[in-house]
Amino acid sequence: MNLYGSEKMKKLTSSIFQEVVDRKQAALMNGKDVIDLSIGSPDFPPPSFVIDTLVEYTKGPGKYGYTLKGISEFNTAVQYFYQQRYSVELNDQTEVLQLMGSQDGLAHLATAMIDPGDYVLVPDPGYPIYEASVTIAGGKIFPMPLLEENNFLPQLHEVPADILQKTKMMILSYPGNPVTALADRSFFEEVVQFAKLHNILVVHDFAYSELIYDGNPQISFLSVPGAKEVGVEFNSLSKTFNMAGCRIGYVAGNAQVINLLAAFKSHIDYGIFYPIQKAAIAALTSDYSFLQEQLQQYQARRDALITGLRNSGWQVADSPATMFVWAKIPSGWKSRDFAFKLIEEEGVAVVPGDAFGKQGEGYVRIAMVQPPERLKEAAQRINQFLSQLPVGI
Repeated sequence: MNLYGSEKMKKLTSSIFQEVVDRKQAALMNGKDVIDLSIGSPDFPPPSFVIDTLVEYTKGPGKYGYTLKGISEFNTAVQYFYQQRYSVELNDQTEVLQLMGSQDGLAHLATAMIDPGDYVLVPDPGYPIYEASVTIAGGKIFPMPLLEENNFLPQLHEVPADILQKTKMMILSYPGNPVTALADRSFFEEVVQFAKLHNILVVHDFAYSELIYDGNPQISFLSVPGAKEVGVEFNSLSKTFNMAGCRIGYVAGNAQVINLLAAFKSHIDYGIFYPIQKAAIAALTSDYSFLQEQLQQYQARRDALITGLRNSGWQVADSPATMFVWAKIPSGWKSRDFAFKLIEEEGVAVVPGDAFGKQGEGYVRIAMVQPPERLKEAAQRINQFLSQLPVGI
């Protein structure tokens, strides 16, 4: 048989994360002690009360069937969480939808909303699922450059008028991945007016909502007046409560979009394991002291990593949010060459910036998913690597 993939598959590039894993495995086989700072998977455990809740409900023999849409308590818990953390009022019946992780929802939303030929405005650099979801849906990408000189904010006025006429959706993420920038309220207000003017759905990825440092405010897009008229916001328990493997998240906002995505999902999944939902409810309705303690731990990691890197003269930028550092590499290097050479020679795994889009060239993303002492060691190895480069920083 001559079997081959669809035309859509031909447009999807292979995952850079798998390539990094392969390089890491090769280094391990060569006897390297590898410090993996590539994948943004939390190394912290969930709160103990979340684990206890999960264990308790797994003992119920009647809880192993399909859950379909999700239990109503989950939506109420999201409603409570958003009111407590971001001062956003949600209708738990019409403005919240449970997801198998925010990536799952982002992947499916484009198929539910986009027709072939529709344009979607996508941040460049941006998380790979943004572009992949549009490609799978048959839509067209218009990249919005996120440049350092613009504080990594897209310049909406630069999108051509002929593109705007065919644009149905715009994806944003603040704090972002891989770029760790923050957006202020005035930018989100501009986005709302822009979306209303051009009849564009705004999709805001808020997965790092609880990893914002130095006293900077947590600004949900939905907290801006008019935002629910034009957009939705995705969030997840993966990073906030270290439940990445549980695959549970949600989308909130515009009721019409929520309804459309719910209808689409009814054809492709049968809901999330009941005990995981109960564990998520426990997390969302806790006293949130865990979140403050975790934030302090991540901030200590950030400070240890950045200080260590700057000791070599590599003046990496501050990271105001997320579990990443977005670092500009020495001139004269390509991102992939730099990242792969670093694994090979020093056993430190990072992700090349071009994996996230054309504008990511010249950067690497470093994940703070190791304890501070291990991050200090990684910085020392990177400094050793930099000292041997033929091109200055």
